[in-house]
Amino acid sequence: MVRHVRPNFVIFETMLRQLQAARSEGRKLFALLIDPDKNNESSLKHSAQLAEQSGVNFLLVGSSLLIEKGIERCLDHLRSHCKLPIILFPGNTLQVTSNADAILFLSLISGRNPELLIGQHVIAAPFIRKSGIEAIPTGYLLIDSGAPTSASYMSQTLPIPHDKDDIAAATSMAGELLGMKLIYLDAGSGARIPVRSSMIQKVRSAIDLPIIVGGGIRTPEKVTELFHAGADMVVVGNSIEQSPELLLDLAGAARN
Repeated sequence: MVRHVRPNFVIFETMLRQLQAARSEGRKLFALLIDPDKNNESSLKHSAQLAEQSGVNFLLVGSSLLIEKGIERCLDHLRSHCKLPIILFPGNTLQVTSNADAILFLSLISGRNPELLIGQHVIAAPFIRKSGIEAIPTGYLLIDSGAPTSASYMSQTLPIPHDKDDIAAATSMAGELLGMKLIYLDAGSGARIPVRSSMIQKVRSAIDLPIIVGGGIRTPEKVTELFHAGADMVVVGNSIEQSPELLLDLAGAARN
């Protein structure tokens, strides 16, 4: 894959167009989320090779903390072992780098923390524009998963209650009207329960944007259920860290 870089211009090509095309054609996509803090060189190699073998569409890379500050190391290892597109899923500005194919430019629209609505974006924007990396404006919604998550703790925001479908739909609609290109419903890493199908259905009926869903997804049956509810891309991470070979079954659900 060739990434087209134009100096001093934020690119809305490649990754976003793939997501939009899949949405319009009814194709379902699958992404593996890789946390640099939870992987070493050996596990990154294994994950990259297994992801390519399983038919994963994208690799997402990001962490709530990034204790080891190993984002560049992580990306280098992944690129040396597979050719899958890599999209940054940053938890903070320290995770912004040009050594990726795209970045989800996340605005936490489910919360009321100004730093994650616009503050951190102001800091990151000059670097992103200068780097030429594809930036995809993404409305990010944290959904209650039955337990506190790293994302809710670090963001200092309350997640949307898991049974408040109308709030999620109205928030997603606001994101679309504000110009977001994707909506990401996330129950968070290690979630006890994933985003409910009824919530995805409600959001799907409210917006035309591609919908990404992640958090607490552990079985192929759940992947299929979320796709039927209206998700365009499903993201798994924590369950694969615990059982890497599960990736073959989960990614396979996206093709069936």
